[in-house]
Amino acid sequence: MRYFWTVAPLSLLAAAWPARGRDNRAPSHHDGCGNNTAAVQWGPCDPTVIQNPSLSCGFFDVPLDYHDPSVGHGRLALAKINATGTRHGTIFLNPGGPGGSGLQVLNATSATLLALTGGNYDIVSWDPRGVGSLTIPGDIICFDNDAEYNAFWNGTIELSGIEMTGNFSDPQDAQALLSQAHVMQVKYEELGQRCLEHPTGKFLKYVGTAATARDIVALADALDGSGSPVNYAGTSYGSLLGSWMIQMFPERVGQVLLDGIIDPVIFSQKETPFWWTENELADADKVYEGFVTGCALSGPAGCPIASQGQSAADVDDSIQALLQRAHDAARKNGSVPVTSAVIRESLLGVMYTPVNWTMFANLALPAFDAAVRAELSNESVGSSLLSFLGIASQNAAKSYTPVAILCGDSVDRQGTTMEDVFKSIISSSKSGSKQFGTAWHEPFFYCPFWPVRAVERYQGPFNKKLANKVLVVSNTFDPVTPLAGAVSVAENLGDDAALVEQHGFGHVSVAEPSQCFNAIAFTYFASGAVPEQNRTVCEVDGDFELFKGVNTAAVLAAMA
Repeated sequence: MRYFWTVAPLSLLAAAWPARGRDNRAPSHHDGCGNNTAAVQWGPCDPTVIQNPSLSCGFFDVPLDYHDPSVGHGRLALAKINATGTRHGTIFLNPGGPGGSGLQVLNATSATLLALTGGNYDIVSWDPRGVGSLTIPGDIICFDNDAEYNAFWNGTIELSGIEMTGNFSDPQDAQALLSQAHVMQVKYEELGQRCLEHPTGKFLKYVGTAATARDIVALADALDGSGSPVNYAGTSYGSLLGSWMIQMFPERVGQVLLDGIIDPVIFSQKETPFWWTENELADADKVYEGFVTGCALSGPAGCPIASQGQSAADVDDSIQALLQRAHDAARKNGSVPVTSAVIRESLLGVMYTPVNWTMFANLALPAFDAAVRAELSNESVGSSLLSFLGIASQNAAKSYTPVAILCGDSVDRQGTTMEDVFKSIISSSKSGSKQFGTAWHEPFFYCPFWPVRAVERYQGPFNKKLANKVLVVSNTFDPVTPLAGAVSVAENLGDDAALVEQHGFGHVSVAEPSQCFNAIAFTYFASGAVPEQNRTVCEVDGDFELFKGVNTAAVLAAMA
């Protein structure tokens, strides 16, 4: 799933939503339970952020705690694109994260979404609780500036990442990681308290997924009428939000598409570090195999890191050699900016988006190689090269919204230690994802030490009878939400779900184009009809090339 660790600058959003000359919020109208009973008053959006003139903007008041109205209220910042045909209702879109901005996504994709849904729905997205500066509560902040952030984490793997080679075949790498267990546990516990004590800390228990599920239903009541079917599309983390919503409100399910699936059963049972290392990376190495296979098939004409006649294993050897050199440079000088951890994190990121594979192989990997060779020669890496690689001279302070949401939703603390977490990472790099098991830092690793859980968590069951069938979608090889999660969700829902497997790579179905899937989605939103078979396999469009002259079908055939 795509985890958004940064959001648009607060000053940018503050100036952009909606024009400050007037208040576009509806008057506060709440029933005895604190629910908003007023419609949204839509108005124009400030072009500083929303450049799409077809969108309108507004606010929607929500209770912080749906079970305790005395706690007070927040508000959601909304954007909408109007239906272009006969209106069937509203589709609510969550782009994942957690912490992703629905405003930004709708601004960029509204025309595509209208086409995919037949133009018969208004499409509404929003910055959920914990996101941005206009929704209240907004970004969860734990450090007021970059200097505070860097001082707090100085000298730890939070800034440097985890260095290892050969899947911890060198005992020194494992010992170096385990030696940081105590200090990192203390730091993570201190971080939790720091977040609690920050002004945004009072909202930590109100940004959970169950509350956001209730927000969607309240929005449906306000926009489409009380008790109306709730139509929803959620990708990545948005699939978990969708799974919770359809089980909390099974009688309200309208047209619901879940794409890039997190298995809610496993999430409700496991602590998040082990859920991540043992489950979510299950197919990551197969995506990487697709990457090196496509590069080898294309050869030097389309992928310069491959020599003529090289196999996928040869391309992999070249990348592993680069990682080894970067590891050696970091061991020689702990302050070098380009490390094996940095390269691995970049590799994992590009596994999400096959459309970027060619550019990464042609530009980024040679640039990483040049930087590492400079480090080994005791030369400084030029600022322009570091900038090209996206490596800043100082780490930027982050929004901790992804952590607050995931950890607020997580199972209760189990007494897990950071040593337990590190041992799980070491084990995963050997028996799970050999390429990406050491990815650090991901938001899941904080939860055993996070001090707060959400005021409401939905932990099952996940097999209730639904008012309408839902569409469950997954790529065959997804780096962070494996196909097994989609299969599990579909099996639990039984006849109330139809599974579509897009036979390709990347994170969520939009990673590669498929007219087959587009037709299924179009029909589903037009009529609610799903394919007759319980599981449909859609091929990726043949004219989409991963590398020059190489499409997805060719890569899959070579991997078979």
